[in-house]
Amino acid sequence: MAIDYQSLAVRGVQALSPYQPGKPIEELARELGLNPAEIIKLASNENPLGPSEKALSAARKALSELCLYPDGNGFNLKQALSKRLGVGMDQITLGNGSNDVLEVITRCFADVDSEVIFSQYAFAVYPLVTQAIGAKGVSVPAWDWGHDLGAMAAAVTDRTRLVFVANPNNPTGTVHKAGAIEAFLEKIPANVLVVLDEAYCEYLTGNEYPDGVELLSRFPNLIVCRTFSKAWGLAALRVGYSISSAAIADILNRVRQPFNVDTVALSAATAVLDDEDYLQRSREVNSAGLRQLEQAFDRMGLSYIPSAGNFVAVEVGEQAMGVYQALLAHGVIVRPIGGYGMPRHLRVSVGLPEENERFIDALAQALTSSGLSD
Repeated sequence: MAIDYQSLAVRGVQALSPYQPGKPIEELARELGLNPAEIIKLASNENPLGPSEKALSAARKALSELCLYPDGNGFNLKQALSKRLGVGMDQITLGNGSNDVLEVITRCFADVDSEVIFSQYAFAVYPLVTQAIGAKGVSVPAWDWGHDLGAMAAAVTDRTRLVFVANPNNPTGTVHKAGAIEAFLEKIPANVLVVLDEAYCEYLTGNEYPDGVELLSRFPNLIVCRTFSKAWGLAALRVGYSISSAAIADILNRVRQPFNVDTVALSAATAVLDDEDYLQRSREVNSAGLRQLEQAFDRMGLSYIPSAGNFVAVEVGEQAMGVYQALLAHGVIVRPIGGYGMPRHLRVSVGLPEENERFIDALAQALTSSGLSD
């Protein structure tokens, strides 16, 4: 007798759809018979510079230890983060990417009797992990594509255990300044944890933007999450972390899987923190690339959401999936975001200048072939 294994899964998992990452270069090459070397991927908010030489050197040295388990406590990386951020090592929780940390936080503090608040158009992992554990997700309507912080604070009930805030937000690129974030935190009860997801914070410059770490002493219910996947250029190695009070970190580390960050990743992440030149070049290339894309969209008469990240969401109309497919035929991978409730938009990551220009040319041709351009 055939068994319906889906019915055996826990209730929250039964209705889940798998997270859809950006299409890999190799997959597109197989599907369309294209040369992988001629495909550009601007779909997953990766760093176009390639990895830091310091990170590469450290990773190579670590390869000789592949037969050994990694340092389960990540001492060297925690020590480097502690020095850089001015926090205690006991305030840091390491993860296999920041997604891992987000899941651990949710598992630690929410259950089937809980509510978890996040914004419309926010990162897909928030509702995914909430549903997986059986908690009730509360999606608060966005304001001008970004978080409506006042409405999110008003949505807190006696059942609320977590509130997720992405700043800057993915996939819209919207960002709140320091005063707005602080005012929001002051409205949240002390027994409700706020997860401030700062995956793209390294691209922010200027004192008007919040530094979540600096807010920890004033708001003990705050957890700040960051990653090495974006500005630090280590997406393939999957290294993320959270900073919180030592009491919260102690709880997270009880649930965190042992050896969840491997030796090569730990070594490369520790080394890249000492490469300020790389970080500065990442910021400069990103800032110039955003201007290049936005100026092109202006010339084409396309609406887009001004972004504080390393990507921009551009509105191409009802034929967005057709435009996406046409771009694939040109060997250009971007990200459709209909799954985020934005079916008229495509999200394009910032590439090197020549990659951005190739995307711009391909987009113009795709829009023409779709009948959306004069």
